[in-house]
Amino acid sequence: NRQLKRIDNSPYVTIGLLGIMVIVFLLMTVMGGSTNTYVLIQFGAKVSSLIQAGQWWRLFTPVFLHIGFEHILLNGITLYFLGLQIERIFGHWRYFIIFVVTAIGGNLASFVFSPNSLSAGASTAIFGLFGAFLMLGESFWENPYIRQMTKTFALFIVLNLGFDLLSPGIDLSGHIGGLVAGFLIGYVVALPKNILGKVSVAKRVIAVVVLIIGFVWLYEMGMNA
Repeated sequence: NRQLKRIDNSPYVTIGLLGIMVIVFLLMTVMGGSTNTYVLIQFGAKVSSLIQAGQWWRLFTPVFLHIGFEHILLNGITLYFLGLQIERIFGHWRYFIIFVVTAIGGNLASFVFSPNSLSAGASTAIFGLFGAFLMLGESFWENPYIRQMTKTFALFIVLNLGFDLLSPGIDLSGHIGGLVAGFLIGYVVALPKNILGKVSVAKRVIAVVVLIIGFVWLYEMGMNA
């Protein structure tokens, strides 16, 4: 029982996601380099014209690709420390759902608002995890830990979005899309029992409706562009 509890408390989803990213990065390096445009496309980077041609999986696969060592290093460190917090609070399967939905949400936003750029990286999902924590801040502001962490993450988000505006080549729309999707999916998956408290049913229903309508609208906009 102690061993099972230890396994359950370990951040194995975060570690597993990071492991996949590292393996993919190494494969890309062997195949010609992670900065090689052809290699990025072959491994599933977001290319709007290919998504319009039916390769819908490119709305998710870019989250595991990184362009250069610095890119995967910075995203990997951020995902590890942020993932520890989110996975511990939401639990493993809720955390995984947040990661998947926000990755898709960020890439959908990029598909529509940055149609001419090739995109890759875990940043969409990372901003989604920040968004999920903002949901905790809105729902459980009275909790001192949640309040302090929300303030810290909110400042981090503002600084990063400001940096995005000043940096060419950064997919700002993907980051914002992931952030909004994370805020909404946080309500949808809610929290395990006896963790902080209950999330309002009304908020959960509204979040589901807005999330579904938003995803469908973005997909249709991108496909018809």
